[in-house]
Amino acid sequence: MRALAELPFAAHLEPASGPVADGDYECKRFNGDEYKEPDLRGIRFSESVLTDLTFAGGLLLHGRFHDVWQRNVTMTGTSLADTSWRDTELGECAWNGVEAPGAELRRVEFAGCKLDHVNFRGATLDKVVFRDCVLRDPDFAGARLSGVTFPGSRVEGLALTKATLKQVDFRGAHSIGVSAGFEALRGAIIDHEQLLSLAPTLAAALGLIVED
Repeated sequence: MRALAELPFAAHLEPASGPVADGDYECKRFNGDEYKEPDLRGIRFSESVLTDLTFAGGLLLHGRFHDVWQRNVTMTGTSLADTSWRDTELGECAWNGVEAPGAELRRVEFAGCKLDHVNFRGATLDKVVFRDCVLRDPDFAGARLSGVTFPGSRVEGLALTKATLKQVDFRGAHSIGVSAGFEALRGAIIDHEQLLSLAPTLAAALGLIVED
């Protein structure tokens, strides 16, 4: 993840506060604010920076985050349904119980983030990187994942029911735990050690009886 000063639009950023629904924000920086149950449906950010923000609940449905840099942004129970994320970087962010069904993420990097019980059902993830992250019980049911990687991350309780995976690379992840949708792993890449760690769960899912 790049430093803030390395962003091509860093010198043009202007401070801003109090975003509103359907607002269109370009080259703005939002810093240090707390939002409780905000109604920000249709909000659009481009070439902007969000730092040290807290969202408690709220609606950002159909929002757009294009060329956005985020650090230390916490969302709890926030709805990101049908949002669009492109060329965006998130560092040390926390998503807790976030609802993001139908979201579209392309060329997005999560670095050092914690995602707990995030709903990505029916979402599209293309060239998304989860670097040094912790993902607990993420739900990718019906989602489409292409070129997604997990270097240095820990993934627990991964739900992949009816998901479609293409060139999804788990190599380099510290751990992988799958809770549902084992058949979707046919589109994943894992290393030998990961295969061994998944073997008992895969055997149970397939109804295999392993006896010595």
